[in-house]
Amino acid sequence: MKQEWSFMDAMRGSALPAIIYAVQNSLVQVSYRNLDSLTATMLNQTKLAFTAFFMFLILGQRQSRQQIGALMLLLVAATLLSLSQKSSKSNAVVYEHSFILGVIPVLVASVLSGLASTLCQWAVQVKRRSSYLMTVEMSGIGSLCLFISLSQSPDGDAIRKKGFFFGWTPLTMLPVVTNALGGILVGLVTMYAGGVKKGFVIVSALLVTALLQVIVDGVMPSWLVFAALPLVVTSTIIHQKYPYVSKKKAE
Repeated sequence: MKQEWSFMDAMRGSALPAIIYAVQNSLVQVSYRNLDSLTATMLNQTKLAFTAFFMFLILGQRQSRQQIGALMLLLVAATLLSLSQKSSKSNAVVYEHSFILGVIPVLVASVLSGLASTLCQWAVQVKRRSSYLMTVEMSGIGSLCLFISLSQSPDGDAIRKKGFFFGWTPLTMLPVVTNALGGILVGLVTMYAGGVKKGFVIVSALLVTALLQVIVDGVMPSWLVFAALPLVVTSTIIHQKYPYVSKKKAE
């Protein structure tokens, strides 16, 4: 890999998706501050629909009829979740705040996630770049982008005044470590167990999120969230279980 690597190849293959993922992660953090955990997690699953769109647009990958139906279910669920914010906020100003700083950022993040995922697949499958090498490159470029952005962000001002670890407790390490390990484990599940089982992993994560929200936050989701949950679960299972098969392969 050391002999194959070049700076220009890294910029062409990894720079754009790394920057997109950096912006996407920042938008997701904004939405987490203004939405309950279950709503944010389920809205984040709309990235399946946007990934399918960009896969078709850039790589020409088609979806089966079942998968298209599953994506429609996902969009219906996203609509219900958006409406749930209005029904749960009695104050119009509070609703507008949660919609603008909660729902919109996570939906934009889903669009960016779909684009970045497609660009990564293009680099690995079409350009035959090493996935491990791309991971290292994207981590470095993404970290650099976030570091530069601190100079202009309110978070950067807070870090300079109070220090990076201000307000941290031992529990703060829990989401940091689980997020890092989760990415590795999802990759392993996809590699060794297949996409169908990955779908069940996503479904179980949604159910765990719903349970923990009730136990930890003491917040009962609205009926619209309960209505959207089975739609997201069903959509995820169908999309993973019925991939598109070309006529030549079927014959």
